[in-house]
Amino acid sequence: MTTTVLVADDQSLIRQAVTAILSSHPDIDVVGEAADGVQAVAAVSQQHPDVVLMDIRMPHQDGIEATAEICGNPDNDTTRVLILTTFEEDDNLVAALRAGASGFIGKGAEPEDIVNAVIAVHAGDTLLSPRATHALVERYVRPRPPVATGQRGNIPDQLKHLTEREREVLILVAQGLSNQDIADALVISPHTAKTHVNRTMAKLHAHDRAQLVIVAYETGLLTPGQGTSRQDQSQRPTSM
Repeated sequence: MTTTVLVADDQSLIRQAVTAILSSHPDIDVVGEAADGVQAVAAVSQQHPDVVLMDIRMPHQDGIEATAEICGNPDNDTTRVLILTTFEEDDNLVAALRAGASGFIGKGAEPEDIVNAVIAVHAGDTLLSPRATHALVERYVRPRPPVATGQRGNIPDQLKHLTEREREVLILVAQGLSNQDIADALVISPHTAKTHVNRTMAKLHAHDRAQLVIVAYETGLLTPGQGTSRQDQSQRPTSM
């Protein structure tokens, strides 16, 4: 299955380099380029790519605003945004996730990692590099008192309509586990794990798994330092 991609970056050299990297893969088709957020939004409405590789800092309209506009349009429900950034610990990371971005890849990543990131995001995974995950959890997510999953009376309203198993799954997603990892941890099938994740996303109105990470920490279901994301065990980005 071919993955169609739009590359949005205000530096032509980076656009050309990324386009060349992606075009070398037989299952990726770069359908357009954009030099700013305005062009990116317009191109998405015309091309409807599977993935937008989006820079954050661009003139006229930055990548966060463009991401929010793209992800907020129901006509673009099959398009996912992958942020291409130099600053993986930038304050804009959480803003981009809240805008609907499905993850981040650093501009210094290896070519094969950029290709794999695009394919993973198109497949519905969330991609957060170890540095981005650390920044998300330790610096930018507003801490809340921890919540015991088995004590419903102490659960924030936002989580009360989740079942206990769904809250367990939410914790594991926030720790960076894949569906297979979740299945192994809970001794269930990968299909069942995926079903739990999808239901949790639907109940929390989350665009993707990256937003589940934010919910888990902001509601206190998980606190910084509680468990170790498997992403932190590798220097390369890992899809969740």
